[in-house]
Amino acid sequence: METTREISALFTLLDDPDEEVFGVVSEKIIDYGKNIIPSLEHLWETTPDEGIQQRIELLIHRLHYSDLSEDFRQWNISGHHDLMLGSLLICKFQYPELSTTPVLQEIEKIRRNIWLELNNYLTPLEQINIVTSILYSYYGLKGGETNYQESNEFLLHKSLEAKRGNQITNGILYLILSELLDIPVKAIQIPRQFVLAYFKPGYSDENLKDPEEKIEFYIDPASGQVFTPKDVHSYFKRIAVEHTPSYFKPQSNKAVIRFLLEEFSKCFEDEKNLYKKRELMDLANLLL
Repeated sequence: METTREISALFTLLDDPDEEVFGVVSEKIIDYGKNIIPSLEHLWETTPDEGIQQRIELLIHRLHYSDLSEDFRQWNISGHHDLMLGSLLICKFQYPELSTTPVLQEIEKIRRNIWLELNNYLTPLEQINIVTSILYSYYGLKGGETNYQESNEFLLHKSLEAKRGNQITNGILYLILSELLDIPVKAIQIPRQFVLAYFKPGYSDENLKDPEEKIEFYIDPASGQVFTPKDVHSYFKRIAVEHTPSYFKPQSNKAVIRFLLEEFSKCFEDEKNLYKKRELMDLANLLL
């Protein structure tokens, strides 16, 4: 009863024009944890004042973000940085109530369709042609240039819903499927691009002095198009960048998720949403 009275008293102060008072009230509300969210949502529904509604929305976001930060900390210290889980955590930044089951089921459906077409006698190129055919032709996935005005294209579940993503989310879906199917495809750090590479069987991330020698070919995840080392060398000449071994090193799942967080943060450059940019960069820095 005492707790209920205290919460009610705090809620009556949410319209205080003094930002310092609001700051103190906010911290006290945040201290109650996510169990207070239903009460905040009820207050939002029964409050006609848009200014107070915005403050309530921010409080609910902060409570969800606090949980999400802890989830990322746990993901970071886990032995295996599961790419699908990391991607879904990022989805929950914008959609905290997301049910992951439909996403997992959709990915499993695609994986199974690809698996049914694979066998042990296929060449690397034939393997990738099957993955690409199922994903981009049969399933109908589309891709395009990275557009920071389209924040949903950075979110795996939204890309699956719309069957359209940017180079990064399409690439992450490709990587997830490759990992599930034991196909040695990894992301690499080609400047200004998110590119995948098919590594020769038996390669090791450790002591890879010249990783380029271990690459069979490259994949553009926006379209699934395969291109050759010669194409990559031409690209480096065109952008006037000297290509070094570090650009061809296979990226860890943690590095991929960090890159997605950094790129996703660029969707929130306007003053109203700068706090989201800062939060996403804080999450990215957790993974350093």
